[in-house]
Amino acid sequence: MTDTRTIALTGATSGLGRLAAVDLARRGFRLALTARSDQKGAETRLEIQEAVPGAQVDIFLGDLSRIYDVRRIGESIGERYGRLDALINNAGLHAFAPRFTSDGYPEMVAVNYLAPFVLTDTLLPALRAAPSARIVNVASEASRKHGTLRLPGDLTDATEFSARGSSPIYGKTKLMNIMFTMELARRLADSKITVNCLDPGFNVTGLGRELRFAGALERALKTLRIGDPARGADLIVALATAPEYAQKTAAYVTLRGRKEITPATPGNDRSMQRKLWDDTVTLLASRRGH
Repeated sequence: MTDTRTIALTGATSGLGRLAAVDLARRGFRLALTARSDQKGAETRLEIQEAVPGAQVDIFLGDLSRIYDVRRIGESIGERYGRLDALINNAGLHAFAPRFTSDGYPEMVAVNYLAPFVLTDTLLPALRAAPSARIVNVASEASRKHGTLRLPGDLTDATEFSARGSSPIYGKTKLMNIMFTMELARRLADSKITVNCLDPGFNVTGLGRELRFAGALERALKTLRIGDPARGADLIVALATAPEYAQKTAAYVTLRGRKEITPATPGNDRSMQRKLWDDTVTLLASRRGH
């Protein structure tokens, strides 16, 4: 094992994640990136190494909607390096129609919440092995439009929804990210691992990929200089590397003014954070064979 600092990052094959990956490579970090396909992984590695000659980029293939794959990726990263200096859970999905994973979970719940939960848990030994480590979860102020959070039902909710009705579902998964962050930070309070989450602001990159007009809308917004993804990527990198966040934990930081904000109710309720954690552990244990 070398002294090279290593950061694991999900969702780096596009959008905010790819921008953050390039920035981290420039700062001298070795990158452990997830990808769903060899082609995506190879394209991402090439782009990063073209921007940063000599960058160390390792790709770990798997489908983050499958819990088995998430665990396998985490185990592979831990075995490869032994020590991990930061984990950035960035991958996310806003689906406009209900779909279910091969494990039987609602797709947005699986990708946006269960995958970060499982990957983080699997990588905790590697994070503990570092002199200090950081966990960064990319949440969203969309969490304020979550409707009513119902536990444990929302973890497996199979209710039909339309594109218009997708926002509360997406918001719930991002609220879960925030609640998971706060509960994990408490559980790691006696360790040298910090846990924070962020709202990266409105970004046009990857906006509404499932909408027919997404490409035209993204181009129009870029022309108008609305939703610059670089700003969101900068905040991700700051939480993972900047000295001012080295001792900060259990914070929800928004891009607007880079200030800490209070999550939407019941996101800041400790008893609900604990319940979400316990319900998640129970659910995952009941389907461990998948």
